Amino acid sequence: MSALLRLCFVLPLVAPAHGAQRWEPCTDLRPLDILAEVVPSDGATSGIRIVQVHGARGLQLSAAAPRTMSFPASRIFSRCDLFPEEFSIVVTLRVPSLPPKRNEYLLTVVAEESDLLLLGLRFSPAQLHFLFLREDTAGAWQTRVSFRSPALVDSRWHTLVLAVSAGVFSLTTDCGLPVDIMADVPFPATLSVKGARFFVGNRRRAKGLFTGLVRQLVLLPGSDATPRLCPSRNAPLAVLSIPRVLQALTGKPEDNEVLKYPYETNIRVTLGPQPPCTEVEDAQFWFDASRKGLYLCVGNEWVSVLAAKERLDYVEEHQNLFTNSETLGIEVFRIPQVGLFVATANRKATSAVYKWTEEKFVSYQNIPTHQAQAWRHFTIGKKIFLAVANFEPDEKGQEFSVIYKWSHRKLKFTPYQSIATHSARDWEAFEVDGEHFLAVANHREGDNHNIDSVIYKWNPATRLFEANQTIATSGAYDWEFFSVGPYSFLVVANTFNGTSTKVHSHLYIRLLGSFQLFQSFPTFGAADWEVFQIGERIFLAVANSHSYDVEMQVQNDSYVINSVIYELNVTAQAFVKFQDIPTCSALDWEFFSVGEDYFLVVANSFDGRTFSVNSIIYRWQGYEGFVAVHSLPTVGCRDWEAFTTTAGAYLIYSSAKEPLSRVLRLRTR
Repeated sequence: MSALLRLCFVLPLVAPAHGAQRWEPCTDLRPLDILAEVVPSDGATSGIRIVQVHGARGLQLSAAAPRTMSFPASRIFSRCDLFPEEFSIVVTLRVPSLPPKRNEYLLTVVAEESDLLLLGLRFSPAQLHFLFLREDTAGAWQTRVSFRSPALVDSRWHTLVLAVSAGVFSLTTDCGLPVDIMADVPFPATLSVKGARFFVGNRRRAKGLFTGLVRQLVLLPGSDATPRLCPSRNAPLAVLSIPRVLQALTGKPEDNEVLKYPYETNIRVTLGPQPPCTEVEDAQFWFDASRKGLYLCVGNEWVSVLAAKERLDYVEEHQNLFTNSETLGIEVFRIPQVGLFVATANRKATSAVYKWTEEKFVSYQNIPTHQAQAWRHFTIGKKIFLAVANFEPDEKGQEFSVIYKWSHRKLKFTPYQSIATHSARDWEAFEVDGEHFLAVANHREGDNHNIDSVIYKWNPATRLFEANQTIATSGAYDWEFFSVGPYSFLVVANTFNGTSTKVHSHLYIRLLGSFQLFQSFPTFGAADWEVFQIGERIFLAVANSHSYDVEMQVQNDSYVINSVIYELNVTAQAFVKFQDIPTCSALDWEFFSVGEDYFLVVANSFDGRTFSVNSIIYRWQGYEGFVAVHSLPTVGCRDWEAFTTTAGAYLIYSSAKEPLSRVLRLRTR
């Protein structure tokens, strides 16, 4: 670190606020909480709102006047006018989806008289830009360093560390691997901020206002702040310094800082059915009388602010959905501005899509399939897709599974791409670092169950999926993708190796551009994986369907076996067994919540004698684990899906033994 930096900067032991002690020359440099400078703890600032999303509070600044969200640079640069040559900026934010060409500012330093942008942090849907002014004898010009695809605009919390040091610009997202850029133009060693102001969430004007939520904004003189934050058990919310008003409340009413930032400023409350949540309704309220809940429009999402605590009371039959034939899989999805749909994967030559109309599913579109096993809905940008896993060959003896694309003109799904598969059981769609993938579970080729399943990657140039990686599987039945912090995982349910259902199912982690083996689990005819999170605890549940071995067929032919729930042990860096649950040829798990309660429902399909067996709903009871609370009569139950509408919460299950699926309503009290 340069001698100039040591002379210019020292930060106080705590984040400074108005009236705080100014810096004195020394080498003990500490974080400067910029957010605390514009959000004083001793009173409210007009236009600032506090919003809590996914268990964390953030500030919504878009309604505040730009000048309000600023302070003079001289407040912190009291002994020296030069910005540090080496530093880090730490920001925790939640960004809603943005129009393609929109840019928003997180932080700027602007010269008061000339309105020149001296330094800025700006983002768009695809890039994060760091801007700074560079001067030499030839004049002054603005330099931009851009990081591609930081995956910010997903309405989730993220913590970024931008480190600047010796011509290297480094961006770390959620304690992941840093992205380094060696710039041709280094950050200036003599950037003067005399007569400048810091602006938070804007660039001194109405254009480019930050519309998301910000929780942390810290300047750390020195180089990389990442070692102070990482590793972290909750990397997207890693904390270096946050304003006191966003920290946990003490419980004393007089200490409740949230009350100093009123939600009621310039608001309008809408009654009746759920209205749209767009920029027009941003920061407005909607009261849902039927569910006794108050919601706030943040970005494009209605966020619960005040709701009556719901508890699941009982389950009642809501609709008998007669299908074209037995149904092996169902997929519930929404199409914006169109509605709620369910796609049924039917055993015979035609599968169907149904639309939720007047509180029931009604037939909407028939699609030709070949013993369809599963559907998968996914989006790429504004494109909406539906992929079917076909188990049998077509009329020409060719095995293809098909991706359909939603036509906004026809309001129907139309064929888009056919992919060669081998008795496909399942598709899994996922996104990693802005790239889109599809994984197919190839079950068998002829009588050979030990074959490759394939991961396909979307090519933006050809607008098609292309083979990216093959993974050896044994009678693959299901793929499940999930992320833990910056790491991406893919787990396969292996069912049969040709002689036994006692086969290992495998969990893969994505490293260096491909999925590599991370952990193996002993399974028995594994048919499904379900990943879910309760608080900070992450679980994996496997549905075991059959314990069978050719050499021990008589003694070991059993359908009533344990399915297993595993929990991630961060210290051991592995999933460990949490709970065994007896099941009857389980084929699916579905996790859902009602109010503050969490549930798992299992698809029990066969007990060795009959397909008329009860499927069970289990409720999370902390130390006791999952405890059975409801027993639901089902026939050959194959798949469960949970969904909600403005009228309430529902479950739908499919039957592999009769052409009838059932919609059940969850009654609450």
